[in-house]
Amino acid sequence: MLGYYQLRYPDSCLEFKYDPTFPIRGLNYDKLKGCLLKLDFFGSIEPDGCYFGHRKLTRKEIEQIYGTRHIGRDQARGLVSLMDFFCFSEACLLADIVQHFVDAKLEFDASHVYEDVNCAIQHVHRSGLAHNGILSDPQRYLVKNNQLLHFLRMLRQKGKKLFLLTNSPYHFVDGGMRFMLEDSLGHRDSWRELFDVVIAQANKPEFYTSEHLFRCYDIEKDTLAFSKVDTFLPNKVYYHGCLKSFLQITKWIGPEVIYFGDHLFSDLRGPSKAGWRTAAIIHELENEIHIQNEDSYRFEQAKFHIIQELLGKLHATVANSQRHEAFRSLLWDLNEERQKARCAMKNMFNRSFGATFLTDTGQESAFAYNIHRYADVYTSKPENFLFYPSEAWLHVPFDIKIMPHHVKMLRCIMILRSDDAMLSKEIVADVSTDVVRRILIQVGFAPIRLSPLLSILCSVKLVQD
Repeated sequence: MLGYYQLRYPDSCLEFKYDPTFPIRGLNYDKLKGCLLKLDFFGSIEPDGCYFGHRKLTRKEIEQIYGTRHIGRDQARGLVSLMDFFCFSEACLLADIVQHFVDAKLEFDASHVYEDVNCAIQHVHRSGLAHNGILSDPQRYLVKNNQLLHFLRMLRQKGKKLFLLTNSPYHFVDGGMRFMLEDSLGHRDSWRELFDVVIAQANKPEFYTSEHLFRCYDIEKDTLAFSKVDTFLPNKVYYHGCLKSFLQITKWIGPEVIYFGDHLFSDLRGPSKAGWRTAAIIHELENEIHIQNEDSYRFEQAKFHIIQELLGKLHATVANSQRHEAFRSLLWDLNEERQKARCAMKNMFNRSFGATFLTDTGQESAFAYNIHRYADVYTSKPENFLFYPSEAWLHVPFDIKIMPHHVKMLRCIMILRSDDAMLSKEIVADVSTDVVRRILIQVGFAPIRLSPLLSILCSVKLVQD
């Protein structure tokens, strides 16, 4: 490994084991402080989402390091976003290295840690170590996907033009595509026939801003041609190039083009600025939707919002002069109940950082913010579009201020329907009888105009008692 032999890291670093339960997509590494951060929609550090190595920092420690939870513009310049599928191993390795230096009581510069880790990762990719390792055992690393072939063929049958743009070398793309589609492709068929243009080693995101020329690649001789590329020929493979030349040759411009990618910055930011439509591929989406629709999650989320509303009513109603010991005791109990609900929701997704799209309080994360910025649509895999006709028009209602896959959850919490009544009773029953009664005494049940849901919940609890 480059990082081990050239940078002389200790032998103990070879014993690091990847922990799939630790990282999530969308984290930020602070090159100045050495912390892994989960940020919310507004750029503030999630209170339970700041790690130095593998140790979670307390709120007091976060304030000591950053002064405030909000990351300012100057501080943001030192952050590196970990947004794609490779970010999981990268985040874990960064935490491992930082933790090693901490345990060994060695001084270190957090920016050097990032540079070394990034250099090692780039070396593994550019040297072919990663590609050759995957192709030597494809069943371990790749998933066969017949539905993807159906999706691509459907698009071609509908007269759509398709192109493949990747940073990987052709031999890796060819080996991977043949493995994934071999059960569905005919013996003499080639996956390249599915695409009008195939571009490898594109060097994204530089592809979108550079003026590099395209080179035609000879797959038999493994060489690049010297002739000028001013048109894309069928069943040919091209290397390098840039977006400017691609648009000049294909004339595929504007919102009639949709580009699929899994990295918000390397894949989607450039096409988005070029006027193309963009589709973000986020593999974790299916699991997060599944968790959000579980009764156990709905239970904790509804309980959290109810307690949050009770706290608001309590603060708004009780005057400062009346905030005696009973008020402080009640406030402590409610905050304790709210924290339990937050921890329960977080642990259902990821024990360290919680959900990818949400913070522990149910607000959208910085990752969700970037989805808003650079993706017109997002899904767990491209073949999900098979559920819609090719001419379907996908849109989000203008009054929705949250991510579309959260709408169902919001409706479950904010609208009292007949099937929510039993769940609501269980939630209130889960909060101690004494807490509810003390809330009603503090805020005054009769004069306070509580929300319909809250009024019913409180009434149900009193009747039960």
